[in-house]
Amino acid sequence: MITHIQGKLIEKNPTDVVIDCNGVGYLLHISLHTFSQIPDKELLKLYTHLQVREDAHTLFGFSSLAEREIFRLLISVSGIGASTARTMLSSLTPKQVREGIASEDVALIQSIKGIGAKTAQRVIIDLKDKILKIYDIDENLTTKDNTNKNEALTALEVLGFAKKQAERVVDKIIAAEPDSTVETIIKLALKNL
Repeated sequence: MITHIQGKLIEKNPTDVVIDCNGVGYLLHISLHTFSQIPDKELLKLYTHLQVREDAHTLFGFSSLAEREIFRLLISVSGIGASTARTMLSSLTPKQVREGIASEDVALIQSIKGIGAKTAQRVIIDLKDKILKIYDIDENLTTKDNTNKNEALTALEVLGFAKKQAERVVDKIIAAEPDSTVETIIKLALKNL
């Protein structure tokens, strides 16, 4: 198993990078999250996951071990392939995916392109216990944040904002300031909507 690749950054695109490692160019498929984390300097190190199928050997690159771990957990779920897992990590940060699963936030997981209600529920059912165990997340903390989020979203819907748009803004606010009160979340959301 190839665990990481370190070398000279030759090419950088939103979906993939090419790293020259001692004269051999490796194409690594990346998420938008990893793309945003890659500095524009020559030397680069990415953690990898090698997917071996009958028709292809595909390398996926990640800026952190945490992102790679979430990717591996996601592809262990029936119905979630590598490209869907990469889309999930492009739409949300690894922390948002982790907390969404831990707090059973079906709407957040379902907001990702290509994920339906059944798949979102399956991801949560299959991974919640693993996420809580691996990351030692306190269930009470996640439900408190989820309650604040739900109250803020309800208030914003009453004010006439579209649920999906409001949810994206509220998720960003909670990710930046996890201890925000309902009032703070609503005030900040109103500025960004």
